[in-house]
Order: sequence, then C-alpha cells, then structure tokens
Amino acid sequence: MPKAAEIDIASVSKVYGTSTAVDTISLKIPAGSYCCFLGPSGCGKTSTLRMIAGHEGITAGDIRLGGTIVTDFPPARRGTAMMFQSYALFPHLDLVDNVAFSLKMKGVARDERRAKALEMLTLMQMEAYAARRPSQLSGGQQQRVALARALITNPEALLLDEPLSALDPFLKIRMRAELKKLQKSLGITFVHVTHSQEEAMALADLIVVMNNGRIEQAAAPRTVFEKPATAFVARFMGDHNVISGRVTSIEDGIVSVTVPQGHTFKVRDIAEIGKPIDIGIRTDRVRLERTSDKSLGFEGIVSNIEYRGASVKIAVIGAGSEDFTVVISDGDYFRKPVATGDAVSLSWALEDVIPLGLVSA
Repeated sequence: MPKAAEIDIASVSKVYGTSTAVDTISLKIPAGSYCCFLGPSGCGKTSTLRMIAGHEGITAGDIRLGGTIVTDFPPARRGTAMMFQSYALFPHLDLVDNVAFSLKMKGVARDERRAKALEMLTLMQMEAYAARRPSQLSGGQQQRVALARALITNPEALLLDEPLSALDPFLKIRMRAELKKLQKSLGITFVHVTHSQEEAMALADLIVVMNNGRIEQAAAPRTVFEKPATAFVARFMGDHNVISGRVTSIEDGIVSVTVPQGHTFKVRDIAEIGKPIDIGIRTDRVRLERTSDKSLGFEGIVSNIEYRGASVKIAVIGAGSEDFTVVISDGDYFRKPVATGDAVSLSWALEDVIPLGLVSA
C-alpha cells in the first residue's frame, strides 16, 4: 500500500450559478486519519468530497494531496478512490470483474487483474462469493465489494459518500466497526461524509461540522461534543441546551447573559457588554433540584417525558425555552419521578456552562 496522503483544502469555494455550495473553506486533514464531514442536507459536505475526488470542479482555491496541488488533475491522477452512496456495481459482472474493472480500464492483463481482485475480495472476506452477481448479495456484502473495488487502485486516500445510509441499523453498527478496523489496518486517509452524529462520533479522529457551505468546527470528537464552537454545532450534535441572550454585566471573568424574558444566566467568558451571545449546557449536567443561585438554573414546567431504558429525557418549558432538556439516569428518575405538567426546579454548575461565542446582532 502507498503512504497515506495529507489533504490540504485551501480557501476552496464551489458556486453553482448564483448559489454558493461551499464558501471559502480551509482545512488540513492529517495523513492516515479518519475524517468525517458532518452536517445537514445541503450544507456542502458532499460537494467538498467530490472536489477532493476531482468529480466536481473548484470555483476558487486549491486542493493539495501529499503536497501536490491536484486542483486541475482528473480523478484518476489524484491518488484517491471514491466509494459512492449507491455502490454503483455493474449488475451483469461477477464480483471479480466488478472489483477488477478499474484495472481493466488501465490495460492490466486479465489474469493479473483478476488475481488482484480476488486478493481484495479476500481482504473483505468476500472470496467465497467471487462468482456471484451483485443482485445475489445483501446490502452489507455489496458494500464490501464496493470497498474492494475502490481500494484495488492502492489509493492514498479513500473518499466515502454516506456509505452506511442504505443499511439497516444493526448492520450499520457492524459496518462502522469494520470500516474503522479497515482504516487502521490499511493506514490510509479516510474521508467520510455523513449526516449521522452517532456515526461520526464512532468513526472519526477528526469531525468537520459544516453549515451553509462553511466549516463551523473541525476538531476531535470529544472536543466537538464537550466544547462545541457555536450554537449550531451544539444543537446539531445534540445533548446540549442552547440559551441565547445579551451580555448585561461582567465581573471577575463571569459574564451575565440576560434572555428576552428577563432571566439572567452566568458563564465564564471574555465578552463585551451589550453583545448578543449563546451559551450551552449539556443535558446530562442539569439536575432536578433547586439552586440558591438563580443564574445557574430556573423554575419550569415539564412538557414531555421519554423513557429510554438506561436514561429518561425530560423536556421543560421555562426561562424563554420551549424545549430545555434534562437527561437523568432511570434510577434517579424512578426514585423521584415527575409527570407532565409538574413544576420543577433545574440547576447546574458554573463549570458546566459552555460559551458558544458572540453572535451577530
């Protein structure tokens, strides 16, 4: 296998007519890492992947792979391979010829390319099915064949466009583990597009959260979860409550944030009085108990309760929030249960309040 490639995206934009799909993004993906682009539909993640692959032209900026500017290279010269969401297997060919197809296009002799294809099918534990057609395979088996076909060219980077979206939930979990294991054993750079937060958290060394064609945050999964950079990241990753207000006072590094309904909350941050600001509180750090410091909690009304087995999710209306969420263990909940319509007191610690950055006025 060749060495893994670092991917350097430098001020890259993609414009379709009057619509900007990717807006001047810059990012370095370390060689040999597993990177997941994450975001809602239309955020620009697939356009970015296709520009790395060479399947989409770049409006502005450059892409480097392993130090080489590949902006104007065709896909075959980039040292990348792409696995498409649909798998795009040829229905009339057996698995060996499907996997060997790119070598056939390069003029590799039949025996040599079929031997290499069988080797790749063996890597994917699919050699027993070599003579079958794609229609005779399950979704997970088809995915393995598509992976074998992508890897047969010995790429420095493998690009995956929502590769698990067509699989059932149980198979997704199994294939996640197999993808991570494969990436570690091959040692090459994987770039994986997904809209699933759980998938990205399970797979990635680097998560890139995109929104409206821009990168909101690029960091390790734990950093993205524990220290979301913006309100969008906090909301999209889930498990965070976001409160929006305005800075009304600052004392000894403690910022007071007042929401339109008049309630004031505290956060440690560097800010300016009068500026709008977002703060986040993780749902599992909120307690169902009264606090002496009114800026670290509020009184609310329970609007919904969801039993989740090991935990219980409680939605509360109050302090201007329609869906402030508390997640507690099932043991804590059933020791002191609440019901929809009950008045409850919520509290949290100052260290559990996350500054999400100043927002535009």
